[in-house]
Amino acid sequence: MLEYQNIFTRVQVRTIPDPGLAIPNAEERIGKGGFSYWLGKFGDAQIGPIYLGWTGLVSLLLGFMAIEIIGLNFLAQVHWSPIQFFRMLPWLTLEPPPPAYGLRMPPLNQGGWYLIAGGLLTASIILWWVRTYRRARALGMGTHLAWAFASAIFLYLTFFFQPLLVGSWSEMVPFGLFAHLDWTSAFSIRYGNLYYNPFHALSIAFLYGSAVLFAMHGATILALTRVGGEREIEQITDRGTAAERAALFWRWCMGWNATMESIHRWAWWFACLTAFTGGIGILLTGTVVDNWYLWGVKHGLVADYPVQNPDAKGQLEALRGQYAGTQPDSFPSFVIPAPKVVTAAEIATDLAASGKVSTSAILFPSGSSTILPASKAQLDEIAAALAADRALVLNIVGHTDNMGNPAANQVLSEQRAAAVRDYLVQAGVQAARLTAAGAGDTQPIAGNDSPQGRAQNRRVELVKP
Repeated sequence: MLEYQNIFTRVQVRTIPDPGLAIPNAEERIGKGGFSYWLGKFGDAQIGPIYLGWTGLVSLLLGFMAIEIIGLNFLAQVHWSPIQFFRMLPWLTLEPPPPAYGLRMPPLNQGGWYLIAGGLLTASIILWWVRTYRRARALGMGTHLAWAFASAIFLYLTFFFQPLLVGSWSEMVPFGLFAHLDWTSAFSIRYGNLYYNPFHALSIAFLYGSAVLFAMHGATILALTRVGGEREIEQITDRGTAAERAALFWRWCMGWNATMESIHRWAWWFACLTAFTGGIGILLTGTVVDNWYLWGVKHGLVADYPVQNPDAKGQLEALRGQYAGTQPDSFPSFVIPAPKVVTAAEIATDLAASGKVSTSAILFPSGSSTILPASKAQLDEIAAALAADRALVLNIVGHTDNMGNPAANQVLSEQRAAAVRDYLVQAGVQAARLTAAGAGDTQPIAGNDSPQGRAQNRRVELVKP
């Protein structure tokens, strides 16, 4: 008896494979079941029958298609050599689209395959969740496993929603072993180290708690296998030696006892909250908080930069890593309002009155002249104003804040003005009606000592020659 049904078992009892309960709509079960000696070393030796249903079949199909797309892209990177494929597999990667595409669909070889594979994989995972939920309901079980799985899916989906919120697919996680690890490190560094993210800290605490609960529970049950402790359900209804000894052990050691049901509830909650709180931390990163270290400094959680740091205050501010439309150290109090879009009618009125219109609603990533997708509304209004007045000629002037080198700011302002001009030309405006120039950081309209002031100084002006 001491050898039967525990992790050290040497005796495997086999009979006709058990088909399971006769329940309605279960005729789609595949196979009749069989036995595996080696699986019997770790648990029940019987394999199958399995129930897939249409959700399981479609899930497997979509998952296979996603893996095929990823695998074929990997093969193409090693010139279709199977030997090099297996040799270089840890280094191969399928990257998301570059930042220039924002949230647009890129060409297949510029991240299009990545988005297709990611979409198929996501659909596969969600369908597999539907399958687990429906099977639990069909068997009259609770749906605890499905909701624990949903918590993990929520964490997975945050790596889709976070790029959606910051306006760039380039933030998504690449497919590939080392590429995934590199991304994890770079993502944390880019946003001031996730260790200062309170939801990341909660996630780690729940993760460690899950490990402790699992170890405590597993150790208790293993210690009681010699007296039937692995037969937990029987022990709940017929409190025998194992349950009583376990309760007595924990009362002796801790002064109180977790029941055979409550220990599972604790473990379930800790495991679910590990993924859930981690997902919240990812959603807040780059959307509400751009630098978790500076956020921690502001709220008294982290020591400030050392006094002997040679960087000036303005240089330290440049470390924040601005994202358009966000206040980097504001969590959770406030977010800078989105800049006002100047309408075509207002543009015409202001040009007639003063010969100049200023807008901060044309947005660029920090240090870049790539126009962010959120700028479309303002650019379309400018194009509409030019379409309404065919005689209108404009000089587009770019301006920056004073962060960084003045010479670099001058070049950046010229590049941003040129990017706006090129956008309008592509929208149908005659190139001869537009010129572009840059003023760098030489003409501020607000103080550069606050994020709000710098946001106002980063602007584009439309000037009548």
